Amino acid sequence: MLIEATSSDFESLLRGVGPRGLALVSDSLLAPPEVLRMLSNLADEIRPTFAPAAWMIVEHDEIVGLCSLVRKPEGSEICIGYGIAPSREGKGITSRAVEELVIWAKGDGRVSVVIAETSVNNVPSQRVLERNGFVRTGERTTEEDGDVIIWRRPVA
Repeated sequence: MLIEATSSDFESLLRGVGPRGLALVSDSLLAPPEVLRMLSNLADEIRPTFAPAAWMIVEHDEIVGLCSLVRKPEGSEICIGYGIAPSREGKGITSRAVEELVIWAKGDGRVSVVIAETSVNNVPSQRVLERNGFVRTGERTTEEDGDVIIWRRPVA
């Protein structure tokens, strides 16, 4: 299940505390502190013009991953990123989270397309997007991630 991640939630996560009475994954790191700080700052930057901007991925009252907008929306297109705790990979959680996000986007009149990018080497993430109706529309090279595949999913 996706739960909107607020500034307060990120503050708790950075302190190593599960917000809202939710547990944190105990057997692997959800995300390094620098990634949590970056996601928190990004959400704070986006939230004044578009909310929600980030979500916690929750399974059985445990935060197992995060999903967020990776930049300010461009028109009616949003670009998402997501990550799951390594100990929870391969269990379908990410696919369910992306599916839930697509359903949310379908019901939000501001969104007509969801975009995501995956490393050309990240086959599991590519399968998540394929299972959720995303179509490969191109590639580009980024300084941070190298070669990535661009995926689009119309929701209107």
